[in-house]
Amino acid sequence: METDFLVIGSGIAGLTYALKVAREYPQKKVLILTKANSDETNTKYAQGGIAGVWDTANDSFEKHIEDTLIAGDGLCNEKVVEIVVTEGVERIKEIIEWGANFDKEPGGNYALGREGGHSEFRILHYKDVTGMEMERALIEAVKKQPNIEVNTHCFVLDIITQHHMGYLVTKGTPDIECFGVYVFNLHTKKTDKILSGITLLATGGNGQVYRTSTNPVIATGDGVAMVYRAKGRIENMEFIQFHPTALYEQGVKGQAFLITEAVRGDGAILRNVDGEAFMERYDPRKDLAPRDIVARAIDNEMKVTGTEHVWLDCRHMDREKFLHHFPNIYEKCLSLGIEVSKDMIPVAPAAHYSCGGIKTDEWGCTSIKHLYAAGECASTGLHGANRLASNSLLEAMVFAHRAYVHSVEEMKRSGLPVYNNRSANIPDWKAEGTTAPKEMILITQSLKELQLLMSDYVGIVRTNVRLERAIRRLDLLHLETENLYKTTEVSPQLAQLRNMITVGYLIVKSAQFRHESRGLHFNTDYPQKSELVQNIVL
Repeated sequence: METDFLVIGSGIAGLTYALKVAREYPQKKVLILTKANSDETNTKYAQGGIAGVWDTANDSFEKHIEDTLIAGDGLCNEKVVEIVVTEGVERIKEIIEWGANFDKEPGGNYALGREGGHSEFRILHYKDVTGMEMERALIEAVKKQPNIEVNTHCFVLDIITQHHMGYLVTKGTPDIECFGVYVFNLHTKKTDKILSGITLLATGGNGQVYRTSTNPVIATGDGVAMVYRAKGRIENMEFIQFHPTALYEQGVKGQAFLITEAVRGDGAILRNVDGEAFMERYDPRKDLAPRDIVARAIDNEMKVTGTEHVWLDCRHMDREKFLHHFPNIYEKCLSLGIEVSKDMIPVAPAAHYSCGGIKTDEWGCTSIKHLYAAGECASTGLHGANRLASNSLLEAMVFAHRAYVHSVEEMKRSGLPVYNNRSANIPDWKAEGTTAPKEMILITQSLKELQLLMSDYVGIVRTNVRLERAIRRLDLLHLETENLYKTTEVSPQLAQLRNMITVGYLIVKSAQFRHESRGLHFNTDYPQKSELVQNIVL
């Protein structure tokens, strides 16, 4: 199969990019691949909203930029922060034109929320399902575009570069090219070769590397792992954001239900097991401190008191307003016997967002030619060491647009597709000598081990000893899984396990290289910030 534009992933970044290139080139083919249903993405589960400067009487680009830089703890790329904040409002206006709805006040103005780390009310939202509403609008727009094809249940295994054709590819060299991907079709059970002129990775996050995450089960870091195997550059993987307030359900593992930060923005208060509002002991901003500070505070309270959760107190809040703004949270809590106007909500931190990822420039270009990345899988420099709440959807839209702009210029300049010159040399997927998996427990048990060691050793608080233990166990898991991968027929379960082990390794290795505590990375052996401010690039 051949296509002019190939998009891996169907979240906000992938769909935005696909729409723009399809409308720019109505005669060219745009193919979107997703490994589940088209709407099963991290975008779908984004509750809080999207940040943008709308109330210009009280807010400004400068304030939003400053808030982002403060949250990023000295590691943001200031130029990128300025780009995203200043261009973001136009991107939000676009998705509104495409049909996305955001809540409004009775007078017709947008109802702006405030979350941790924000100095002003600037969060646009649609109840507590903002991401789902944005995803809906984008999918409907994509369906109306005749030159976009969406193939669901297609698992991308690897990026095709020169090393698949027998060429020597050295890490970080500027001449590595992307010619397409190998993809396992879950319908046909066959592995296909798809050649593309330009490829965008919008594969989302990697929260499933941990035992408990707010991410869906598809968030397995596939894009990051594929780029690393293709000798591309990966950056700042140690900065894993743990959302402070995931709903705690005893015995429940996997995807946790998110209690959006907007609840605290509306006045909810964190309390420990003794009922104390403890955040004032950790930060003058109390419950609206940035996420890294709140998550560490909760983690410390849980360890000191020996409990598995703290409480989120909404009892003093206006019940009718809560029902209007957070209907899904209310219903979820009620299904567990929690009436938020009378009962406190048990919450605990859960893996939520990866601030690092595939290193890109200000146009979404990766270190591999003709390969772009946008959304959570990318490291653009916006978030630095810690993401400011509700900046992720904004970043995805801005960089999807900028990747589109650069793609158009590249298409005009070099007359892509580039694969035509070498297509005869690109081999089909080789599966000779492999057999069906005889014991699925070899895969499922390794996944449990991975999630356990990442949660216990590479969580909110880290030490050198824990990181060293983690890397030794990851080395063994990597060896066992690679041997299994070479001899076993392709399956999504095995391929995802392989990707998650790679991502786990990148997180731990980056954490070991950072000899300081900064943002989301806190190591008790290096409790202070280093004077040397640097990105960790692998």
